[in-house]
Amino acid sequence: MKGCARDHDNAVQGVKRAALPFTRLQRSGHPNGGSPEDARNPPPGRQVGPLLGTRSRCELPWRRDESSQPRKGRCSRPDDAGRGTRGCTRPVTVEAPTAAAPPLEKRRALEVAKAATLETKLAVVGLGVVSLHVFDDSFLQREPGTAAVDHLLSGLVPLAVLVGTALLYHRLRPGLRATLAVVLGVLGIVIGGSEAAYYGPKEGLSGDDYTGLLAVAGGLLLVGVGAATLWRTRRRDDAIAWRYTRRVLLGTASVLVAFFVVFPLALSYGFTHIARTETAQGNLGAQYTAVAFDASDGLRLKGWFVPSTNGATVIVFPGRKGTQKHARMLVRHGYGVLVFDRRGEGESEGDPNALGWGFDRDLKGAVAFLRGRPDVDPNRIGGLGLSVGGEALLQTAAETRDLKAVVSDGAGSRSVREDTVHMRLAKVPEIVVSGVMTAGMAVFSNQPPPPNLKRLAGEIGPTPVFFIYAERGAGGEDNNPDYYEAKHGPKQIWKIATSHTHGLSARPKEYDRRVIGFFDRSLRAG
Repeated sequence: MKGCARDHDNAVQGVKRAALPFTRLQRSGHPNGGSPEDARNPPPGRQVGPLLGTRSRCELPWRRDESSQPRKGRCSRPDDAGRGTRGCTRPVTVEAPTAAAPPLEKRRALEVAKAATLETKLAVVGLGVVSLHVFDDSFLQREPGTAAVDHLLSGLVPLAVLVGTALLYHRLRPGLRATLAVVLGVLGIVIGGSEAAYYGPKEGLSGDDYTGLLAVAGGLLLVGVGAATLWRTRRRDDAIAWRYTRRVLLGTASVLVAFFVVFPLALSYGFTHIARTETAQGNLGAQYTAVAFDASDGLRLKGWFVPSTNGATVIVFPGRKGTQKHARMLVRHGYGVLVFDRRGEGESEGDPNALGWGFDRDLKGAVAFLRGRPDVDPNRIGGLGLSVGGEALLQTAAETRDLKAVVSDGAGSRSVREDTVHMRLAKVPEIVVSGVMTAGMAVFSNQPPPPNLKRLAGEIGPTPVFFIYAERGAGGEDNNPDYYEAKHGPKQIWKIATSHTHGLSARPKEYDRRVIGFFDRSLRAG
């Protein structure tokens, strides 16, 4: 190979000598003039023979082959005499490198761009349809007795999220786009379908139920777009072990987001948009009169009233349907009874709220209505509340002295404020869910959460309170001993071995004796 090295050096010198005539021609303006660079780098596709002034023992490797095979043109075979190499006289073709991407890669890039454009268009359509229903529900098809200004928070916040997502969608990373599409799609299905599914079979579709069905379709479209984006953009260029580990982690995160974010937000929307329908008639144990009165904030509420025969009257709350059995118990003992639909329920005006936020305003209106009647003694008005009704009565008793006795059966928690009464590590998941649901309730109900019941119990003052709670109660019902301890003045407490607000059904005689005895001592004595 030493001979090849010498040939290589001679070839280099030959290139330099060959460049001289080209340089002279160029300087003299000859049309065939060229430069040394042209001599060293001939045009693509031009065949180059043996260099001038060189020996034909070796060819210069004009183009380097990166493969493991011997380079073309290199002297690798010995000659017949076993010395050096055979003469290499094959011409070398110089190929120009190309910077263009392979056709397959171009097609893939175009496919990705087209898929992203289609994905964005479909996502914007889905978000737009859901936004249409939110606007219709909040500002056009409002509940009776409400105005557009009452729904600023519940309308503008979701609209800002939906419109902002639509505007920024094409700029987001695929994973974030898919997550937002799925989450907002599920919420769109809930927002659009909850009222239509609940009220439709009972009363037929009306009002914003039609845009709600469109929102369901938009939500399904968003879920489909999100799922397709996740599948299309999944990574397959990494190690298999890390790939499936990452997918398991992402799947676990998705479940956590669904449980701790999507689920409580969906509940909070349903709690502020769905309530009992109209109760046509009831059985209160005596003839009743249909009445109507205003809540303290002006909403018109409707209910039934049975006059008293013993001089005392009790408000049984909430609603006209689930309170009838307790109303009959009181009527049997001569008590006057008022039952009425809470706001947003039945024939009453306003937006519904399943957790009882704002029910103290309903009760204040009911007390004012009774105090204005000539057949009611204003100093002998009490209240019996079940579940959220008991919570609302505790708040009302803390805010007014017009209630002279309160029975709270099944009071629990209305927000994260009551859920944090007993803090322990095992309650952390419950508190996280409660916190997200409280935030959702605040947005969808357009009001802040009510005060902590434990604090309110300490502000009730001299009004007698009877706390009743069940062993197998609802959320926060085990807080009743804390409410009882915080209460000053006359009080008593009873824990029943039953489920939530089923004391009268499980222990009818004892329940009758304890509750009626409490009202007799508080409202009829003296």
